[in-house]
Amino acid sequence: MALWSQDSSTVPAAPGTSRAPDSSSQNSTSRPPNQPPRSDRVHAEDLGQPDGSSSSKDAKVDLSPPADDDNAHPQSTQAVLDAELGGGNAEDYPWNPHKAAKDVEVGDFYFKRHNYSAAESRYREALLYKPNDAIATYRLAVSLEKLNESDAAKKEYQSYLQILPHGPEAEEAKKAINRLNAPVAKSPEPGKPAQ
Repeated sequence: MALWSQDSSTVPAAPGTSRAPDSSSQNSTSRPPNQPPRSDRVHAEDLGQPDGSSSSKDAKVDLSPPADDDNAHPQSTQAVLDAELGGGNAEDYPWNPHKAAKDVEVGDFYFKRHNYSAAESRYREALLYKPNDAIATYRLAVSLEKLNESDAAKKEYQSYLQILPHGPEAEEAKKAINRLNAPVAKSPEPGKPAQ
């Protein structure tokens, strides 16, 4: 039974090839041309910075705004302040249609159980992650109407019609706007006949 040696120095080289000397005996400065240095052979003193600090700290970067920035962007100061204070507007939320669809689904769950304020909350959250979503906008309008918030409901129905003027719920949205625009008839006081 023959045993094979793991020592590469005893294995003969293939015909027509030459063997490179053991790389552990090479100096880190002597390497084949056009080859990057090996990371296991790099010494800090070979890098040029005696204390090992980064050379990028040597160059100072001018972070001041351009001279005419106030004229070119008059609202920029307010925008920076809003960003630092956490404005909480739709721009703070990343585009996430999957999250929006899930919020609509949960809103539908609440709507079916007549919990219209919870449904409203979820539809509004869906619109944060996917602004101008027709389904969320329409269902938000219906929820607001159920909560007797006529002005807000009318605004959302109009938003739906701007998004999808000929959409599947366009006729219902138009009917709802007309219904919300109609003057509210006062109910007769108890004990008095209606006229």
